Amino acid sequence: MQFVMFAKHLQEWPLAKAAAAVAELGFEGLDLTVREGGYVLPGEVGQALPEALRICGEAGLTVPMLTTNITRIDRGNALQILETAAELGVTELKYGYHSYRRFGEFRPLVEQARADLAGVAEAAARLGVRVNLHIHSGPYVTANAPIVAQLIADYPPEVVGAYLDLGHMVIEGGVDCWRQGLEMLVERSPLLAIKSLGWLRDGTKHGPASYRWAVVPLAEGPVDFTAAWRYLIAGGFDGIVTLHSEYQGGHSFRDLSVEEVIAQTRVDLAYLLACRDEALAG
Repeated sequence: MQFVMFAKHLQEWPLAKAAAAVAELGFEGLDLTVREGGYVLPGEVGQALPEALRICGEAGLTVPMLTTNITRIDRGNALQILETAAELGVTELKYGYHSYRRFGEFRPLVEQARADLAGVAEAAARLGVRVNLHIHSGPYVTANAPIVAQLIADYPPEVVGAYLDLGHMVIEGGVDCWRQGLEMLVERSPLLAIKSLGWLRDGTKHGPASYRWAVVPLAEGPVDFTAAWRYLIAGGFDGIVTLHSEYQGGHSFRDLSVEEVIAQTRVDLAYLLACRDEALAG
């Protein structure tokens, strides 16, 4: 396995400063954002991505994966991103999302997602890279494992994969669907996102409005990371583990500064590795 850190919540800092901090935390690499608002903008990928990899390399980090918003090969700079990644030897890319808006439109949306994926998968196969569908809770086609399993079933594992995310899987299926989803997808998963999401209650309100979901520290959330490691190990997972320290904005338990994000990440990584060691010990 390779442990990397997701770059999203470091983006207030220049990449060189962020890379140095990630290396000091003990990570092997960076999960680099290549999308609007990311470290690398899609329209500048040809020049900016090689430079970003150089900066990360100087800090002692690899860049084994890219987080993109690609959902169609004929939109934006999707093809150029895939081509540049292939040229630079970055073979794992996070796929984007198809958003579910109105009740009654989910089935057609799944078929649209299937058609869009076909074009991206064709380019990925030709270029020798893999696109990975991220399980993300909420109004997205990929909010649950069975849909992801359906979408990737027609493609070779080296072309289209599943991107597991324990936090999102548990909040959408907290009793046991998350474990069932792991079993369905672990053999097709080169990527694993680490975060924990929980329900927080506002005591001044009543009913459903009193609850909101939020990213919480790993040791304080509902994800049983020791059990998850046991299932991942049993399923043969040996891919990229990317720690998502999403402790900023309205979906965090608290809105942290980048310095605080780094401090919390240090705690989270130690906890995650302790859970893994406990799982390995049986």
